[in-house]
Amino acid sequence: MSHNEKQSLLNAVHLIGVPSDSGAGRLGASMGPDALRVAGLQPALQSMGLQVSDSGNLAGPPNLRTERDPAHAGLRNFDTNLLWNQRVHDAVFHSLDAGQLPIMMGGDHAFALGSISAVARHCRQAGKTLRVLWLDAHADCNTPESSPSGNVHGIPVASLCGLGPEAFTSLGGHTPAVQPNELCLIGLRSVDDQEKRILDSLQIEAYDMRAIDELGMREVMQRALRGLDGPDAETIHLHVSFDVDFLDPSIAPGTGTTVRGGPDYREAQLCMEMIADTGLLSSLDVVELNPALDSHNQTAELVVDLLQSLFGKSTLLRHRAKPL
Repeated sequence: MSHNEKQSLLNAVHLIGVPSDSGAGRLGASMGPDALRVAGLQPALQSMGLQVSDSGNLAGPPNLRTERDPAHAGLRNFDTNLLWNQRVHDAVFHSLDAGQLPIMMGGDHAFALGSISAVARHCRQAGKTLRVLWLDAHADCNTPESSPSGNVHGIPVASLCGLGPEAFTSLGGHTPAVQPNELCLIGLRSVDDQEKRILDSLQIEAYDMRAIDELGMREVMQRALRGLDGPDAETIHLHVSFDVDFLDPSIAPGTGTTVRGGPDYREAQLCMEMIADTGLLSSLDVVELNPALDSHNQTAELVVDLLQSLFGKSTLLRHRAKPL
């Protein structure tokens, strides 16, 4: 893809709302897409010269709360999550096929299953190399059998790697949807014992908050982005899956699964700015924003601010970063 074609993709941003929290343990993330709209996401991106379309919220099944289902390895709301993920997959895939940059506005992180499965399918068909940055306090790498809660938002990473119900692992028509070496998890600070073993066995690149404390966010992001700015950069599709609980709850209280000790404002800004410097962002998830737990929509406003940085807003004029 030429630079002009890449710029055209970046300019054609497509907002897709997913108003469900059927994969989460707490209600409220279903209101996340509209909270981002109230916070001015579309005009904020348009002010940067981007062409932004908003197709509204996807239609889907009602958010019925069910108990753990033995027929589906103890998962909750299995059928509801499957239907929503199928619709997310189709919407994201069609957006990519139309040459747009889709932003999946969740909703909870369960719907990254559909989003990233669609991105991976697009990459296979287009001959592109996929890189997924998963910004999250949690690894989301349980299997149904290991999940303490049965909530689907705790299993998408494992499912994308082929460990989970076939209906989830085959959403994009290929199992696994992604290879473990295509994933990088950043910001971890709440990981179940079984998840640690799964991450280790899959050899998924992961940086917890200790790594960020010891190395600094700059070094962590340099490692996460290494190799993305070389001679084959034009063939790379960079997907960011941004869980709001990646951020420290002192600056982002509006999420249902807060964990103390996350990145502060400047660390988060640096993370976003360094991703923007690659010029490779091609699709995005924004999930787990829960305005029911927020104060005056401050978390949504912070997210909009960070997304502007992710799309290239900077204090001073910046030139393309040198290869990492």
